[in-house]
Amino acid sequence: MALPKVRQVRARVVRGAGADYHDQDRGHWIDDHIATPMSKYPEYRDSRRSFGLNVLGTLVVEVEADDGTVGFGVTTAGEPGAFIVERHLARFVEGAVPSDVERIWDQMFHASLFYGRKGLVLNAISAVDLALWDLLGKLRDEPVYALLGGQVRDELTFYATGARPDLAKDMGFIGGKMPLQHGPAEGERGLAAGVARLAEMRERVGDDFWLMYDAWMSLDLDYAVRLTHAAHEHGLKWIEEALPPDDYWGYAELRRAVPPGMLVTTGEHEATRWGFRMLLEMGCADILQPDVNWCGGITELIKISALADAHGALVVPHGSSVYSYHFVSTRHNSPFAEFLMMHPQASEVVPMFTPLLLDEPVPVGGRLRLPERPGFGVRLNPECRLERPYTHEETT
Repeated sequence: MALPKVRQVRARVVRGAGADYHDQDRGHWIDDHIATPMSKYPEYRDSRRSFGLNVLGTLVVEVEADDGTVGFGVTTAGEPGAFIVERHLARFVEGAVPSDVERIWDQMFHASLFYGRKGLVLNAISAVDLALWDLLGKLRDEPVYALLGGQVRDELTFYATGARPDLAKDMGFIGGKMPLQHGPAEGERGLAAGVARLAEMRERVGDDFWLMYDAWMSLDLDYAVRLTHAAHEHGLKWIEEALPPDDYWGYAELRRAVPPGMLVTTGEHEATRWGFRMLLEMGCADILQPDVNWCGGITELIKISALADAHGALVVPHGSSVYSYHFVSTRHNSPFAEFLMMHPQASEVVPMFTPLLLDEPVPVGGRLRLPERPGFGVRLNPECRLERPYTHEETT
């Protein structure tokens, strides 16, 4: 049976509640004195919101077929991303068959090379791509994981990212990743505080529970090496995104310098197969962590994962809820998944994209069986206010 073609692409931004899943109230663990690339400036040290992490807002891309079926994807790109989708990318999607995801992706990427390649443009491309996969699943009445070749495991196993790994252990997660709170600008006292926090948490969780640190691009090579060696006796499993994402040479050196058995992970802010090829060929990481909402969508993540598999590297995507879960369940080199603890005190399991998405599954006891609903299996909450700041009909 022939599939209907895409009739319209719409790029909408969220207003009010759920406007940006980075925009947490003060006191939320995710925005409470976390080491960042801006931590060297005291006035921007206490909160990521202070330097503007939340300024873009959430972008929702809807792709509607001729028969009225709608698929959608979500990313952080806000109004700038909406402009890119409406005024540029939509022309490559409208009138196309949704199953032509490879050709559509290729056209979007190459048409935007002169101002894109990474960052905001790839966020926008990712949202369009995810919307197409969602639409395709709905048209074929299959979950996205079935479109990707089917699941290789019956359920997903998770580690939790949050401020309270001890609580995560009680909830059944296999490990806990904490945000590093102090960077090089806070000197030896900050480094000692980071090690002491790890030691305290190790005492609470015992020896068999994974503990990791997410440095969120905030360290330099010397500090990262010293931190990993000081943390080694307390069983730090990995150090994540320790350096700026473009410092491939630094990551390669860090991986050579960490204590035996400790892993180096990165890739949250990397994009496309070419960026991850650099990480792999230079020996920068043991685990790659692409964000499917930012790296180029499912279509590109397939290539990133295959490339990593050929290099013997694991792929454990950054967050992204169902958009990651459907992919992870289909890949042998993605043996577990990340769950972001969005509760302010990291003491309860709550859906990552609340209130924007409905029917978003969450792990129970640190495990999750994906439902068999078509597409990504989630719905937009009609109570969330979405606005379409740009249209493109007059420009295409």
